[in-house]
Amino acid sequence: MGVRGLQGFVGSSCPHVCTAVNFKELAERHRSEHPGCTPTVVVDAMCCLRYWYTPDSWICGGQWREYFSSLREFVKTFTTAGIKLIFFFDGMVEQNKRDEWVKRRLKNNREIARIFHYVKSHKEQPGRNMFFIPSGLAIFTRFALKTLGQETLCSLQEADYEVASYGLQNHCLGILGEDTDYLIYNTCPYFSISELCLESLDTIMLCREKLCQSLGLSLCDLPLLACLLGNDIIPEGMFESFRYKCLSSYTSVRENFDKKGNIILAVADHISKVLHLHQGEKKLEEMLPLGPNRALFYKGVASYILPGQKSPWFFQKPKGVVTLNKQVVSMCTDPDSNQKLLIGTDSEFNLEAPMCTDPDSKQEVLICTDPESTQEASICTHPEIKQDPMDTEPEIKQQVTMVSDPEILKVPLLFSRRNQLRLNFGQVARAHHVQAESYLVYNVLSSGEVECGNSLEDALDRTLPGQAQVYRPVRQRVYSLLLGGSQGDASTCPTVKEWFVYSGNPLRHPDLVRPLQMNIPGGTPSLKLLWLSTEPGIQVRRLDALLACFDLSSLKEELQALESPFQALCCLLIYLFVQVDALCLEDLHAFIAQALCLQEKSTAQLMDLQLDHVDPRAVQLGSLLVRGLTTLVLVNSACGFPWTAADFMPWNLFDGKLFHQKYLQSEKGHAVAVLVEQNRSRLTTFHTLKSIVCKACVKENRPVVSRRHWRAHHSGGRPPIPAPCSFSAKNAKKRLNWEEETKLRF
Repeated sequence: MGVRGLQGFVGSSCPHVCTAVNFKELAERHRSEHPGCTPTVVVDAMCCLRYWYTPDSWICGGQWREYFSSLREFVKTFTTAGIKLIFFFDGMVEQNKRDEWVKRRLKNNREIARIFHYVKSHKEQPGRNMFFIPSGLAIFTRFALKTLGQETLCSLQEADYEVASYGLQNHCLGILGEDTDYLIYNTCPYFSISELCLESLDTIMLCREKLCQSLGLSLCDLPLLACLLGNDIIPEGMFESFRYKCLSSYTSVRENFDKKGNIILAVADHISKVLHLHQGEKKLEEMLPLGPNRALFYKGVASYILPGQKSPWFFQKPKGVVTLNKQVVSMCTDPDSNQKLLIGTDSEFNLEAPMCTDPDSKQEVLICTDPESTQEASICTHPEIKQDPMDTEPEIKQQVTMVSDPEILKVPLLFSRRNQLRLNFGQVARAHHVQAESYLVYNVLSSGEVECGNSLEDALDRTLPGQAQVYRPVRQRVYSLLLGGSQGDASTCPTVKEWFVYSGNPLRHPDLVRPLQMNIPGGTPSLKLLWLSTEPGIQVRRLDALLACFDLSSLKEELQALESPFQALCCLLIYLFVQVDALCLEDLHAFIAQALCLQEKSTAQLMDLQLDHVDPRAVQLGSLLVRGLTTLVLVNSACGFPWTAADFMPWNLFDGKLFHQKYLQSEKGHAVAVLVEQNRSRLTTFHTLKSIVCKACVKENRPVVSRRHWRAHHSGGRPPIPAPCSFSAKNAKKRLNWEEETKLRF
């Protein structure tokens, strides 16, 4: 993450760049210098997930109640100090960073393999040095923060650019994160989340001005330095020979610095003594060995130039000006503020975006934008959500973020020429995306490309399919709903590019996944009806669409008879047990019992739970269920929000250690009464939920049987599993064939 080698260089070779600060003192100073202005810290949430996840147990699927409490304490501490927090999450992976994304996912695969090897060998969770964040943590952190009343935004590009832009343009107190790119951006101060002491609000500020003094550079040189060293856009090996050439001619090599430190000093020296001599006279490609990587290098440098800024390293004046159509939505955080945020629509006004054009290439790179405009518009948002900032329940006004890069708004929506209304759907999808209310819907509509990172899955265990495979039919039906295939032949819809991590997928290319025909009673409603209609009974149609995505339309009455949050739980369990043959009665007992017991458990009780040992199969089952909950986020948002978010949030339905405890008890053959902790009311509800799931599975010719039944017929203690993974055989004709139909390759 960030600039290669810069974090270590600052820590070991330039410690004076790091200054101890206190947020309370900074906030007081800010209030005195800017009366009436609330000190605001922009938080790069993706950098903070490891810091926020404080529960000791992480391998069982997540301690969600504990995690929620940790977030509440974090928010409360800053709020008490009078500091406002704005949280940004990554909303998509940019194409120029896809290779780096893949590289990290493959590295994670190796780390996960080591985790499972350790669990199998020691029957316990590894130490914190092998920590891997629970599945779905980033997605559900968004909802947790919104529930706590926090302004939570999802980016339309890599979040670091939007974080830096927001901090600069809104005169924020600073940025809280852990990414050396924030040392490169010319924006507000950068604070380290890893050095934060929450109790005192002490942390470290990394000063880019002091870094420049140490390197003999100016602030506008830092983007050039970052690209020559390598970052998420420029591969580290691209300028390796150039860096060593700089090192060989560097006359001030310091013996007390390591090799990487001296390389950074040498490259900085080359910029200050050689490149500066010809700045403004020669183009970069005349001074640097850019070769065929010229366009990528320009793009890398330009990626650090924020709206309203320019770079002196772009010698040639722009050849053209791109005029973009945009619209502005008033920000609703401060009723007395006139600040406006760009979201991009089809209204007309001119926004000039000078482009740096490579004279020998047709590729253009955005280097400067003009964010000013005065137009306003209203936008359709999610119905108001009751949210709880610590102890109260105010209604939260939804907000949108600034689109920092105008090019984002030029992305054509699929089928926009076929159906002009789809542009409106795109605006609605974009609003929900930016407000962190939906998951993947905007990505499908805007680019037809989605991704999902690693889960704790054992690549050596062939008895359980990966979550990417299990939930793919659900996603296919969502694609059909979003892309219009449900109105006719789904095969006429474009395929969706999926970058999903699963065992055996080298991620060299995306899987090309076709939409799958939906069967909804009364016909498939249009997106206009699902998303924009306010007519009576529309929630019924939305629920019909949601259940159809899971192929559970026939079970509507049974599910509606259940209380929240057990509707969502049963929906997932029925789908899983119909879909996956390897799940048995003991698994079902554990899933239901933990959800029932969770309702009356305090956070302290969950923290005190102790496990006899850790079972690798239970680890994967926990991850599988949580990924089902993230799939519900996708389906619910695509269908117009028939369920409230609280219905399927993990802190209301799942606790990793509690599930693990029930799994181990169920495996030992403990009675159901023991699983529900001798509670008569829970026992009654248990049998109700179990009956619904089992009857639904029997209807699909997939009876749920005990593992003891398997063991009586199979010496290996597992059911026979069809390759490549254990999907239920009864659905073979209903689903598209895995290898031949849904996993097409480029």
